[in-house]
Amino acid sequence: MRLHTLEWVVVAVVAWAAAVEWVAARAPAEAGGWVWAVVVAAVSALAMVVVADAAAADEDARRRSRLIRITVASGKGGTGKTTVAANLAYVLAQNGGDVHFVDCDVEEPNGHIFLKPDIERVRTVGVPTPEVDRELCTGCGECGEMCQYGAIAVVKKMVLTFPTLCNGCGGCALVCPEDAITEIPREIGVIEEGMAGKVRFSHGVLNVGEARAVPIIRELTRKPLGKTVIFDAPPGTSCPVVESVRSSDYTVLVTEPTPFGLNDLELAVGMMRELTKPFAVVINRADTGDDRVKDYCAKQGIHVPLEIPDSREIAEAYSRGELIAEAVQGYGEGLMKLHDFIGQELQK
Repeated sequence: MRLHTLEWVVVAVVAWAAAVEWVAARAPAEAGGWVWAVVVAAVSALAMVVVADAAAADEDARRRSRLIRITVASGKGGTGKTTVAANLAYVLAQNGGDVHFVDCDVEEPNGHIFLKPDIERVRTVGVPTPEVDRELCTGCGECGEMCQYGAIAVVKKMVLTFPTLCNGCGGCALVCPEDAITEIPREIGVIEEGMAGKVRFSHGVLNVGEARAVPIIRELTRKPLGKTVIFDAPPGTSCPVVESVRSSDYTVLVTEPTPFGLNDLELAVGMMRELTKPFAVVINRADTGDDRVKDYCAKQGIHVPLEIPDSREIAEAYSRGELIAEAVQGYGEGLMKLHDFIGQELQK
């Protein structure tokens, strides 16, 4: 941030002392020399202060223009994670923010239900899978020995491939002594992109029967747009969640004050600490259940910047697929306070 008055004084005094010491060592002893020394010291001090202030201004500008990625996650489904993520994106955009909402729950995306985007682009996502040239293959079996996923096997000199098991690592092609294996892309899903009012929107859709969500999530999180990006993570603590959290600057864990909510929150907190990522907790339906979630957060030193009450008005708006920030007065203010809190945490 820019230098305050006290900081200006400190920098000026330090600069003046350094300049006087430098000039005094070089100035002649007569009075005229000391006058020159004072002039040079004053100019030097002013120059140092201006440079310091300019550097502080540049740092302030970089901080303001920095891309901030926020992941909204939860240890279990049904806590209100997508509701918080979608409404946070909407509120920030309504307040002039450049926002990109990215639904990373590719197995069951539902952010579009609330944001209602106009889809403008659809692109496929594929993973490399092995294709064997039967004429070059000698059936040596090295590819099958290398694959730890059972995606390729050799039975009586015949190579069998199981594409849905392939992890796309390319190891089989590397170890093949005859160069008989090439990798071809196999579609596992799509990414749909568009605009939801003022909010940029993206979500992934995994093909039915596919087991690997991470490649689509990785593509979704690779080059998001906007100065603020909201990642809506899948529920739980599995690999897709880790992939959604890994590329973000800050994570909000949404939970509820129930025994199940506490149990899964503890798992999510363990994941975040293993990843050494900063996070805070939002308690949804905070006036129901008991205080064990609050007590746990207090003992663990976890910030709870927002508690959302259990409200019939919120439930009715949710059931209609409406944005709560539009339907319920005061909901948006709480989300703006959450965003401000995250900003302050990231500046520490």
